[in-house]
Amino acid sequence: MKNFLSVLRRSLKGENHDYTQGAISEAVILLAIPMILELSLESVFAVVDMFFVSRLGANAIATVGLTEAAITLVYSLAIGLSAGATAIIARRIGEKDPANAAHAGAQSIALAVLLSLVISFVGVAFASDILRLMGAAPEVVQDGAIFAQVLLGGNVVILLIFIINGIYRGAGDAAMAMRCLWLASGINIILCPLFIHLFGLKGAAIATVCGRGAGVAYQCFHLFKGSGVLKIKKSHFNWNTKLIRSIIGISWPATLQYIIGSGSWIILTRLVAETGGTAASAGYQVAFRIFVFFILPAWGLSNAAATLVGQNLGAKHPARAEQSVYTTAKFSIVAMTVVTVFLIALSKQLVAVFVTDPVVYDYGVQALRIIASGFIFYGIAMVFSQALNGAGDTKAPTRFNFLCLWVFQLPLAYFLVQDLHWGPRGAIMAVPFSQAVFAVVAWAYFRRGKWKKIEV
Repeated sequence: MKNFLSVLRRSLKGENHDYTQGAISEAVILLAIPMILELSLESVFAVVDMFFVSRLGANAIATVGLTEAAITLVYSLAIGLSAGATAIIARRIGEKDPANAAHAGAQSIALAVLLSLVISFVGVAFASDILRLMGAAPEVVQDGAIFAQVLLGGNVVILLIFIINGIYRGAGDAAMAMRCLWLASGINIILCPLFIHLFGLKGAAIATVCGRGAGVAYQCFHLFKGSGVLKIKKSHFNWNTKLIRSIIGISWPATLQYIIGSGSWIILTRLVAETGGTAASAGYQVAFRIFVFFILPAWGLSNAAATLVGQNLGAKHPARAEQSVYTTAKFSIVAMTVVTVFLIALSKQLVAVFVTDPVVYDYGVQALRIIASGFIFYGIAMVFSQALNGAGDTKAPTRFNFLCLWVFQLPLAYFLVQDLHWGPRGAIMAVPFSQAVFAVVAWAYFRRGKWKKIEV
């Protein structure tokens, strides 16, 4: 316990550490703890946001859920670009080349800003059409269009906060990434109830953009003026076509894998709305918010695996990179087992915090228990997929996403809903089955070792 507390203090302080040497289990903990905590307040905000939004009624809950299902495409782009930045920067740090690592980070930021301009135009101009495409009822479109316009119009801060944190993670500075997202989420939590009271539903979107903007400002201050491993200079933003191509070459499959996953979830969300109506959609969105919070250990551990693989491959230690992933996977199995038991046992109490309508409540409890049953497989799949992304082998997880989610999960969902007439419950039941397949496929591919030969 004394040793663990010592490692915990070091991880939170963000001391410089060489992750290519020393005990692997210690390296996993040093990276994973701040990465888990990085997203913890983010998920607390998601729960707090849903708590206050739920007081505005089922239409408001459905609006937030459908809009965020659509905006996950923006998150997909952000996470994909951050995966490319993490892979390249981790390699350069492993090679003891911080100058080129900083150059890669600056080029990633410039690329993100350009892409955000296109998304802002489309989001503001076609917000209502996007909600209709998601299957929203007319009253939901009427109430929620401004909410979607604010979030999509301000997408630049969403892109940047993820990409810059990917830069920090690649450099092994997980504590700084944690502090940035904590600041952004903390401001969100404070502003959300205030702005909802002043502006209604759109106030929740304004609070999100303000919080994200503050986080990005904090990131940039430390990235440009700080004394960490990376320090970006103005010259690093000079356009480098070769480096941009390298970033895009790694990022586009990573982006596509998250778009595939997000697209699959969007279709499931629409299927739930079509078969169960607004009540089912609202209940399932509450369950999903709770799911996002309790999946944090798997997210943190999988991001730690990506950094460890990238840096150790850069240092020419492929065996250590492989062992790091297996050690991380063991941690993930233990953590997700505990979470699964907890959620199944307390699903009623958790959903009751956010829902008073008995129909919405029943749908929420049902969905939470179904999703929780696949947590262990979800954690395994995330660790091996992110390890491959960290190695720069982003195409393999993309194929796994397509096969497991589109070729297997969606047809299974439609079969359960339409042929067996299970309704919205059938749509969600396809999720744990597909994650079990995903975990097996990702593990089998990782064992083959082709990822060790990827040049970044």
